[in-house]
Amino acid sequence: MKKHAKALAIKGVMTLIVLYLVLGLSYGMSFGNVLLVTLVLGLVSYGLGDLYILPKSSNVTATLADFGMVFLIIWLLGMAVTDLSLGTISQQALISALVMAAGEFIFHIYILKKGLGLKRRYRTIF
Repeated sequence: MKKHAKALAIKGVMTLIVLYLVLGLSYGMSFGNVLLVTLVLGLVSYGLGDLYILPKSSNVTATLADFGMVFLIIWLLGMAVTDLSLGTISQQALISALVMAAGEFIFHIYILKKGLGLKRRYRTIF
């Protein structure tokens, strides 16, 4: 349980920093909305991407799944909490997903080394 708390904290800080830089500073999303997106994204992607998909596949597959989840969640929540145009929301979701995917690839290595996840398999890159 302590390992999961530490992993969630690392993921949360990473996600908050990235999303605040991209969504908050670049696109003017309020800190409260950035925090909301961070919480939703962190819980969904940790449970689904890091603990379920990663141990059953590879780092690349899990990173691609995280990319899709980040894009979809930011796109959907962005439409719900902002009045930005669809093109702007899509652009901010794409940029956020690309930056988060790079961070997730490294985070997955940490997850695998700590032995977190269901029926883990040590395949860190492919």
